[in-house]
Amino acid sequence: MRHRIAVVGSGPGGLTFARVLHRHGHPVTVLESDPAPDARPPGGTLDLHEGLGQLALDKAGLLPQFRQLSRPEGQAMRILDTAGTVLRDWRPRPDDRANPEIDRGQLRDLLLGSLDVRWGRGVSRVTPGTGDGVLVHFADGRQESFDLVVGADGAWSRVRPAVTSVTPRYTGITVVETSLDDVDTRHPDLARLIGDGSVAVYGPNRSLVAQRNSGGHVKVYARFRAPLDWHANLDPADVEAVRSSLLALFDGWAAPVLDLLRHGAAFAHRPLHVLPVGHTWTHVPGVTLLGDAAHLMPPLGVGANLAMLEGAELAEAIAVGPGADVDAGPRRLDDVVRAFEERMWARAAKWAEITTAGLERLVGPDPAEALAQFEEVQPS
Repeated sequence: MRHRIAVVGSGPGGLTFARVLHRHGHPVTVLESDPAPDARPPGGTLDLHEGLGQLALDKAGLLPQFRQLSRPEGQAMRILDTAGTVLRDWRPRPDDRANPEIDRGQLRDLLLGSLDVRWGRGVSRVTPGTGDGVLVHFADGRQESFDLVVGADGAWSRVRPAVTSVTPRYTGITVVETSLDDVDTRHPDLARLIGDGSVAVYGPNRSLVAQRNSGGHVKVYARFRAPLDWHANLDPADVEAVRSSLLALFDGWAAPVLDLLRHGAAFAHRPLHVLPVGHTWTHVPGVTLLGDAAHLMPPLGVGANLAMLEGAELAEAIAVGPGADVDAGPRRLDDVVRAFEERMWARAAKWAEITTAGLERLVGPDPAEALAQFEEVQPS
């Protein structure tokens, strides 16, 4: 019998893992708690890096389709000070495909294809070492056994407790997200401010970032240092109260910049949590993690890229790696997973250090540090 493999979570990492296995003729089951692909908004745009996310899509045989959907012009980045003065205005060359943008929904649909996704199958926990592999417990009380369960279910993973007791900690930085629709028609001044890609404004211990998605949609992110319960006296459904609170936090900033908040339609509260830099665990046969479930780090454009490459690499190692045999026993599968974890941990630790330091600079006391951070990762 072939290995019974399940991946928990239908985010970029889980779907890439499933897609690469599927490409090599290996069955895999995707378990997702959402009842349907469009059950909730897919989130904002992603920049996929040449050596990470794009490499993963190449392994999945989807790179040409990605290039048709992606927006290279979305790499553009404009930096302002709080008075609205333009400090940097970087635009990519027409042939620059180092980190093109793609909407999360488009990427999800690209990866889904004809995969076997069991929608509405929320996982409550997994139990390894049952004698018949790993037992997956579903929220509805049902159970099913697999030879390998891959946790790709994000920050609050239900699979993670099977391998480690470590949980995410709050960074002290919160993001409040809002959005603008049909920006070119309804808010042409803001459309010009944002340009083809993103605009960022940095002040002491806070920042505002607006990022263009496709179809005239813009995501706006207010980042600031605050206690985890800073919004305890706010009703999240009271849009005007949340807006007033945010405008008070950014009081004194240029009016065009604050218009990014004034015109926001709704607000979502997203405190930033991370796992410890260099997080590892004692290997547990039949269970592993990838992406945010394994190494949750600050959201600075790397997390989804790492998750996708990890998913592709693990799938390739299972299906076509040295000595690969889909009918081989559990020992060979376990060896593949052990080797994958060692590679993942080393690479993720490096990126966790980089992104942790980057977040401290981007939402720190000295806005000049944020500008320096941008210049270190972006060509002049």
